Amino acid sequence: MVQGLGLTIHFFVAFMVVTVFYVGGRTFWFLTRYAVISGLLYGIAVYLFMYWFVLPYVFPNFHHSISNDVLAVVVHIFLIGLPTALVVQRYSQRAMEQQR
Repeated sequence: MVQGLGLTIHFFVAFMVVTVFYVGGRTFWFLTRYAVISGLLYGIAVYLFMYWFVLPYVFPNFHHSISNDVLAVVVHIFLIGLPTALVVQRYSQRAMEQQR
C-alpha cells in the first residue's frame, strides 16, 4: 500500500515537472526554440528544487554527499530536463503546424 502511494506521488511529481515546462514553453517561446539548452538548464533547476528544498523538507535527516549529488545532477539533466524539453518542443511544433 505504501509503495503504491510512493509510486503515485513520484509520477505526480514527474507529471508536474513536464507540465511546468509545457506551460513555460507556451509562454516563453525560447524554451521550445532552444530546447537542448533549455532542457539542460531545466534539469539543473529541477535537481536544485528537489534536492535543496523538497527532500530536506520531507526528510529532515537528509544529507548531501558529493557522489550522490553528482549522479543526481547528471540524471536530472539527461533523463529529466533534456527529454522533457525535446518532447515538448516536438509536440508544440506539431500543434502550431496544425493551427495554420
